[in-house]
Amino acid sequence: MATKFLHTRIRVSDLDRSIDWYGKSCGFVVHKRSDKSPAGNQIVHLKLPGNEHMLELTYSPDYKVEFPEDLMHTCIGVDDIIDYCGKLEDQGFDIWPSDWKEKFSSGGMKMAFLTDPDGYELEILEN
Repeated sequence: MATKFLHTRIRVSDLDRSIDWYGKSCGFVVHKRSDKSPAGNQIVHLKLPGNEHMLELTYSPDYKVEFPEDLMHTCIGVDDIIDYCGKLEDQGFDIWPSDWKEKFSSGGMKMAFLTDPDGYELEILEN
């Protein structure tokens, strides 16, 4: 029997804001949504087209989202990181490091980050 890695859960403070952010920044789409899990949470599974692994957003009004800085991050791969990050900046997203354009033109590993509304880092790597 094969084992599959199905999803990664993060807690969010505003479910609709996070769905919107992940959709606009990375192209995630809602795969399924549950307004009340057995534990009483609202859960949304987001999927990137062409991928099996999902990002599970979990919201509960009585849960305060707090975590140490740099605890975890998610990562996506893109074909052209310069084009991708440029489009994100044009939409108003803050890419860091702030000098990513200069760093990418000098060669080496191309890696950038976004920070979601709750402070989770999203790493962007070039495929």
